[in-house]
Amino acid sequence: MAEILSIGALAKRAATNVQTIRFYEQEGLMPRPARSEGGQRRYSRAHADRLAFIRHARELGFPLDAIRELLKLADRPEQPCARVDRVAGDVLADVEAKIARLESLRSELRRMLRQCRHGRVSECRIIRVLADHSHSQCATSDHRH
Repeated sequence: MAEILSIGALAKRAATNVQTIRFYEQEGLMPRPARSEGGQRRYSRAHADRLAFIRHARELGFPLDAIRELLKLADRPEQPCARVDRVAGDVLADVEAKIARLESLRSELRRMLRQCRHGRVSECRIIRVLADHSHSQCATSDHRH
C-alpha cells in the first residue's frame, strides 16, 4: 500500500510549513491532493517528490516561473533538455548579476569605512555619503537600485 501523508506530515518531511505547501498548490506547482471523506488533504509519494524538487530549486535561487517551466519539462522526459539548460542559464545569469552588484556594494561600503575619520557624527563621511541622494560622492553608480 502506498504511503499517504497529511499536510502536516508532508510539511514536516519536507522541512517546510503548511502555508508554503498550500501556496505551491495555489500557484499550480503542486497538484491538488486527494481528500479524505472528512475533507483532509491526502498526499502521495509523488507529492513529496515534487515538493522536494520545488524546495531544492528554490534553495538554488530558481524563481517560481522557472520552477513551473522546469516541472512542465520534467513531466515530459522524452524532450531534449535544451529548454532546461536555457532556464538554468537564465538563473545563473541572474545570480552572477546579483553577485556583481553585491561586490560593488561591498567595495562602496569598504571605501566609506576607509574614509571615516572616527570623529563626530556631524563630520561623518558615511552619513554624508548616505545623505547625498545624487550619489555624487559614491565611487560607483551601480548600487542605486
